[in-house]
Formats: sequence, structure tokens, C-alpha cells
Amino acid sequence: MQFTPYLNFNGNCAEAFAFYVDLFKGTIVHQSSFGEMPPNPQGPPIPPEGRDHVMHVHLQVGEQALMGSDALPGAADACAGGYARPQGLWVSIGADSVAEGRHIFDALAAGGQVAMPFGRTFWSPGFGMVTDRFGTPWMVNAPHE
Repeated sequence: MQFTPYLNFNGNCAEAFAFYVDLFKGTIVHQSSFGEMPPNPQGPPIPPEGRDHVMHVHLQVGEQALMGSDALPGAADACAGGYARPQGLWVSIGADSVAEGRHIFDALAAGGQVAMPFGRTFWSPGFGMVTDRFGTPWMVNAPHE
């Protein structure tokens, strides 16, 4: 079994995943827009301003995956594709070292909001919590060395 975080964005998914590719040294396996979807008479209409928004993106980092999409513009609620800011969850990153954890945390914190600064805790030599500038909440944890 595998769990894969699926992130939702409010029109800036492509920008966020371009940043994540660079930060996590991964590869975009697939990315498509709402405008590339085949017509679906049962589906909601795609407004012109949403045609370039990301319908689905898959980032592969080693054996791990991170996926996401933009909310469907004009949708009334999160279930139908409307955007809702993440709450009640954090995406947890297990860094390979304190130095790597610090680097990742600092990059995610640039333009974001720090909930707990990166530093030593009783369980880790390096841990921090931050919501990045795209609205995604992250926990960065370094192993004991």
C-alpha cells in the first residue's frame, strides 16, 4: 500500500510544482490542463479563464510521488472542484540530514508562514512546521545522526 499526498491549488499549481521540482529534485511525470480534457457533457463547464489551469500533475521524487491540481474555476464547493485552503493536515517530509532539512525548510518558508521554526526538539535534531507561499502546510523532520 502507498499513500500519495494530493495537493489542491487556487490557480497556481503549475508555479508550485515548478518550485517543488527544483526543491525536491524530482521529475514531472505528467501534467495536463483543464483545456486538454476531452469534452464531457456530464461534467461542469470549463470557463475560459480556467483552461490553462492544471487539471492534474504528478511529481516523482525517487520512489515517492506528490500530485496536485488547481481547483476548477467557478466551482461552488471543494467537492465540485472549488478551492478550499488546506486545514487539519500537514505534508510530512523526512529529510536525510539536518542540513537537508534546514535547506528544505528555508526554501518552503521563503514567502510562506512559519508555524514552528526549524530547530532541535526532544525527538529530532531538526524539525520545523511551515505553510509555503502556495498555501501547503509542511512538517520537515531530520533523523538522529
